[in-house]
Amino acid sequence: MTSIAERLRQVRQRIRDAEHRYGRPEGAVQLLAVSKTKPVAAILEALAAGQTAFGENYLQDALPKQEALADQPIQWHFIGPLQSNKTKLVATSFDWVHSLEREKIARRLNDQRPDHLPPLNVCLQVNVSGEASKAGVNPETVQELADAVAAYPRLRLRGLMCIPAPADDEQSQRAPFRRLRELQQALLANGADLDTLSMGMSADLEAAVAEGSTLVRVGTDIFGARE
Repeated sequence: MTSIAERLRQVRQRIRDAEHRYGRPEGAVQLLAVSKTKPVAAILEALAAGQTAFGENYLQDALPKQEALADQPIQWHFIGPLQSNKTKLVATSFDWVHSLEREKIARRLNDQRPDHLPPLNVCLQVNVSGEASKAGVNPETVQELADAVAAYPRLRLRGLMCIPAPADDEQSQRAPFRRLRELQQALLANGADLDTLSMGMSADLEAAVAEGSTLVRVGTDIFGARE
């Protein structure tokens, strides 16, 4: 069986190859290892291979791992759906939230972020594919939500995130990523201070890098299929 360290090396090489192919500066795209449902031992193996940023979707799954790994230099990203009853634990336990889509949730995260911690880094999740079943703010109301979030002192608006509908070919994969990049550019033109496009996963990271991703979220190609 291929080790996590070797799979990490392969994913990093894919990212570097895509940066080169699409004229991105080397190191422009960061890797978030999605460790949802994976055990502490797997995270430690990835950590030993130099990976320090990990993404979790499920709070009840993440908190025991965070406690077990409290002495490790890990940056924790919450990337799953976020309900009101989970905001306090997310606000106190994570460094990033990628899935913000409502001002109510933003207000709760701001109010519940401990003063001794730096502002919580947040990305707005955008429903770029217009799927009724997908979470995310409507592209037409991104500016309104961005303005609201930027006003909260305990939050730091970093950028946008999307999970587009699956597509088989690279051109089809690129279209929703291009839409997210264009939305970010519009926000920048209106004075927003953004540096992050959280887009691209195991199956489509090359297309995401081509369209300007700064952070790809990879789980399966590092840790294997979900158990």
